Amino acid sequence: MEHCQTTHAHGLLQKLKDCSMAGRALRGRLSGNGGFVPIGYSSKQLLLLHQVATTPSLQQMKYRSLPAVKCMGIQEKGVVVPDELKKVESGGFVMPDSNAFGNTFRDYSADTARKEIVEGLYRQSHISQTYDFVKKMREKYGKLDRVEMSIWECCELLNEVVDDSDPDLDEPQIEHLLQTAEAIRKDYPNEDWLHLTALIHDLGKVLLLPSFGQLPQWAVVGDTFPLGCAFDDTNVHPEFFKQNPDYDNPAYNTKYGVYSEGCGLDNVLMSWGHDDYMYLVAKNNKTTLPNAGLFIIRYHSFYPLHKSGAYTHLMNDEDRENLKWLKIFNQYDLYSKSKVRIDVEKVKPYYESLIKKYFPEKLKW
Repeated sequence: MEHCQTTHAHGLLQKLKDCSMAGRALRGRLSGNGGFVPIGYSSKQLLLLHQVATTPSLQQMKYRSLPAVKCMGIQEKGVVVPDELKKVESGGFVMPDSNAFGNTFRDYSADTARKEIVEGLYRQSHISQTYDFVKKMREKYGKLDRVEMSIWECCELLNEVVDDSDPDLDEPQIEHLLQTAEAIRKDYPNEDWLHLTALIHDLGKVLLLPSFGQLPQWAVVGDTFPLGCAFDDTNVHPEFFKQNPDYDNPAYNTKYGVYSEGCGLDNVLMSWGHDDYMYLVAKNNKTTLPNAGLFIIRYHSFYPLHKSGAYTHLMNDEDRENLKWLKIFNQYDLYSKSKVRIDVEKVKPYYESLIKKYFPEKLKW
């Protein structure tokens, strides 16, 4: 019997190694590691995970006490069996192998038609986004004196927007908003604030439109990064920062720059774009979304932090708690991008009810 179990476990391990997501296994809702359990566990541990995933009586709170499960940091039910590596839960979101162009997600070296566009945007962004520039933009757009409209009206405006920084998708942005929101809704049906956060997280991209100032793409989209301290090498195309005026400024080019250990991200000036703008819109229009929702909106493009672990020396305890939700959100924000269309009219009533719950009817933008 033991031999059979060991053979079965080795078979499971081989499936993990053969998985196209090399270096990752068992996707689930986990804590402290961004939602993934890395491969490399023993046969006994794999068997235990399989047992937890396939035995209803163990899919309850009490399974947390099992040693192998506990040591992996799993704190919620929803562990996925090896045969369903790409699912968060049975019937839940299925992570695709590739983006809309057939390439690996966020592959900035892939030879695609969008490569030059994306690279050009980051060159301009990394040269032009300075500490002084961001302060001026926050002051200018923080007045929210351009337009008054509802959240859904703003969503519809995104039909006119395509993000030049995105190597994974060239569809109108409202498609991405609904793809993300619907994917999260399947796996977290009770977290309605997270569904709405997913829907509105990119609404700040309306800054590209004439009525909002028609800012250039480099001042609206792309990964965000802190200003006022040294640029980290985990940023996309870090070589372009060498032409940024702040690069050689001794006030800004050290690890802490104008900041201090654990000062909190709320006190850090981030590169200007749709993240910070939508955060200002939501906060100043007195949304009732929880702090985690505002954190997601403000930092969802801060990939050096939530993907690479850079700049953590600037975080405080509240940031670390909110980062857990951001890492959950990011899995859907990134991997739900596809050519699968959403029936907008079918889902619209649900999201309108959430908008009414968390926002005023009209917002200042």
